[in-house]
Amino acid sequence: MADTADRRLPINESSGVLKRGLNEEQLLTLYTLERFGWELKFIRGSASHKEAVLFDPDSRKYAVLGVDGTVDDNPIFHRFR
Repeated sequence: MADTADRRLPINESSGVLKRGLNEEQLLTLYTLERFGWELKFIRGSASHKEAVLFDPDSRKYAVLGVDGTVDDNPIFHRFR
C-alpha cells in the first residue's frame, strides 16, 4: 500500500529553510521565477521525490515545480480528507 501521508513542510517555514529541500534543477528554476514575483509556498512528496508548490500573487495562480526543474502551471490538486 502506498504511503499517502501528507509530507508538506509547514507553510510558516522561511523560504530559506524550504529551499534546502530542493535540488539544483529546482533551485535554478525557482530563482528565475522569483524574479517575476513567484513565491515558494511549501514542499510535498517523499525524501527522494520532492515537488515544490509555487504561488504567483499577481495572477493568484499556483504551479508545481517538478524534481527535474520543469513547471506545471496548470496542476490538479487533490483534496485529502
